[in-house]
Amino acid sequence: MYLILINYIQPIDVVDQHLADHREFLGKGYDKDYFVVSGPKNPREGGIIISQLKDKDQLQKIIEQDPFFVNKIASYEIIEFSPVKYHPNFSSFI
Repeated sequence: MYLILINYIQPIDVVDQHLADHREFLGKGYDKDYFVVSGPKNPREGGIIISQLKDKDQLQKIIEQDPFFVNKIASYEIIEFSPVKYHPNFSSFI
C-alpha cells in the first residue's frame, strides 16, 4: 500500500481554483479502485491519499494526472508501507 502526502506549494486561493478538478480526479481514482481514502490535512496545508495499488510506477503515472500536479499546485511524496495490523473491516483493501 502507499501513503501519498500532498503539500501545497501555492497559496490556498490558487488551490481552491483547482479543487473541483482535483476532486473529480479523485472520484475517477475511486471508480477505478486506485484509492482507499483521501482528505485534507488539518491545518489545510495539503492532503493525504491512501492507495492499495501494488505498482509504484503505475501510481506515479496516476498521480501525474492530478490537476494539482499538472498545474504545479502541490508536491507529492509517495511512501510505500506494509500493513501488518488492521481492522477486520479493512481486510478487503489489503
